[in-house]
Amino acid sequence: MHTLTRLVILLAAMPLASAAVAQTHNANRNAEALAAMKASFEPHGQAGMDRLDQDKTQALCSAYAPHAPPARLAAKLLTANRDSVKYPADGKYLGDWKRGQAIAEEGTGKQYSDDPSKPSGGNCYACHQLDKQQIAYGTIGPSLYHYGKDRGRSEAMLKLTWSRVYDMKGYSLCSAMPRFGSKGILTEQQLKDVMALLFDPDSPVNK
Repeated sequence: MHTLTRLVILLAAMPLASAAVAQTHNANRNAEALAAMKASFEPHGQAGMDRLDQDKTQALCSAYAPHAPPARLAAKLLTANRDSVKYPADGKYLGDWKRGQAIAEEGTGKQYSDDPSKPSGGNCYACHQLDKQQIAYGTIGPSLYHYGKDRGRSEAMLKLTWSRVYDMKGYSLCSAMPRFGSKGILTEQQLKDVMALLFDPDSPVNK
C-alpha cells in the first residue's frame, strides 16, 4: 500500500480511536466520581440523591466527553428529545415579556436552599446577552439581542424557538443549555413569558 494512502487511512481513524480511548477513560473516571459523590452527599431539602442519576442523553455525553458522541449514536437521542417537546396546549406561544424579563434575571430555583413552592428562574443572562442595557452577561451561549427583530414571528420560528428553549438537546445533544421544559425547570406559562421576551417588539431584546 502506498505510504500516502496509509497516512490518509491512519488520520481518518484517529478521531474514532480518540473517542474510543476517551470513552474507556471516562467510564472509569465517571464510576469513581459517582462512587465518591454517593459516599459524600446526602439528600438535603429538594435536592435528592436522584440527581446523580443520568438519563440516556447525559450518560452518552459523559461517556465520550470531551469528544462529541458518534453521530450514529447521537441521532436517535436527538430525535427522541425533539419528539418529547410539549407545545402550548392552547397553541399560543407568547406571554408577557415583562414577566419573561424577570424570569430571565432570576437565578434561584431547584437548589436545596430554595423554596420548592416558589417558581424557578431561568438565569438566562448567565449565558446570553439579551439587551443592550445589560452590561454583565455570560458568553457561553450566543447573543440573543434582536432575536425576534432579526427572525420575525412566523409560526415555524415560534415553534422552533419553543422547542429549543424546552430542550436544546434535541438540536445539540451535549449542549450546556438547561432543559427548561423537559426537566420541569420552568412552567408552560413561564416558557411563554420568556418567549415573549425574545419576540415581543416592545421587549428590550428587540429595541
